Amino acid sequence: MKIFFDYDDDDMALPISDNMAMGVDGDLLMHLSDNMAMDMDSGGTHFISAWSNDDEED
Repeated sequence: MKIFFDYDDDDMALPISDNMAMGVDGDLLMHLSDNMAMDMDSGGTHFISAWSNDDEED
């Protein structure tokens, strides 16, 4: 799993499963698409750098 950048919070986030991630500030994010995640606390959407998929080749 690779770290990605959360453009809305201006910080980094680390995937904790295939569809969930945790931001450095403790936000829990749910994967919606390659470049979008939902904040599980506020329900808002966050634009992110590409959410890596372990099935894809680097």
